[in-house]
Amino acid sequence: QVQLVESGGGLVQPGGSLRLACAASGNGFTINSMAWYRQAPGKERDSVATITSIGTTAYVDSVRGRFTISRDNAKNTVYLQMNSLKPEDTAVYYCNAIGYTDVGPFRSWGQGTQVTVSS
Repeated sequence: QVQLVESGGGLVQPGGSLRLACAASGNGFTINSMAWYRQAPGKERDSVATITSIGTTAYVDSVRGRFTISRDNAKNTVYLQMNSLKPEDTAVYYCNAIGYTDVGPFRSWGQGTQVTVSS
């Protein structure tokens, strides 16, 4: 099974920046795409940004121009650089990966990391 571990969350003032990281581990896996989701209290979990194995990216309109998703294939890690943070960005951010292992396809979720934007 493929495991995902997020890091980099924390408390930041409006206008500040954070960089989230998500590292994948396991044996014999190939990741086709990775994504960042977020879930605010009382809200559904929504996609924020995605990146495919060939580097194609997509963003939700509310973060376009402020957030950047990237990947490091050598480290099996995806990043989310978050700039110009706003209070409405406050949420638990989750990493997601889709791909396959030697026994079949998989979809894995990380445990989540809290991002709080507040003065």
